[in-house]
Amino acid sequence: MAEKRKYKKRYCKYCEAKVDFMDYKDAGALRFSLSERYKIMPRRLTGNCKRHQDMIAVVIKRARAAALVPYTVTRKAVVTAPFENLK
Repeated sequence: MAEKRKYKKRYCKYCEAKVDFMDYKDAGALRFSLSERYKIMPRRLTGNCKRHQDMIAVVIKRARAAALVPYTVTRKAVVTAPFENLK
């Protein structure tokens, strides 16, 4: 049989920082949970726990509704540094 791959243990950086509340207006902090096409990154890639991943999803959806973060970007509009204008 094939050997199992050994991955490094991912940890939730929000649990480590003891974050209880996330603000949708802080678009710069959301960039760690968004891909270059502004999609929400999954838990298996970010290492977030379920509680904080759910909070991030709600915050990103609120920021999208308030037009702070775009919904998606087409392939042609992808830029090299997408988070420069988020401050």
